[in-house]
Amino acid sequence: MNHSCDPNCETYVEGDRVFVHARRRIRPGEELTYDYNLQPGDPSDSLDAYACKCGSKMCRGTMIDRDLLQPT
Repeated sequence: MNHSCDPNCETYVEGDRVFVHARRRIRPGEELTYDYNLQPGDPSDSLDAYACKCGSKMCRGTMIDRDLLQPT
């Protein structure tokens, strides 16, 4: 599974298990994607290290959790 800013799957954790479910109908052969929502561990991490190139029309340009992004 790869990252997308407009994913076709979602993940959730229940106990020590991670579950994946489809957000919409997925075509045969279509790549499974979810939003990584990464949370950098070091404030000095370069945003370039988390650059997103998913190609979605909704791409926010980073794999970092949108709630952690500073308004510019």
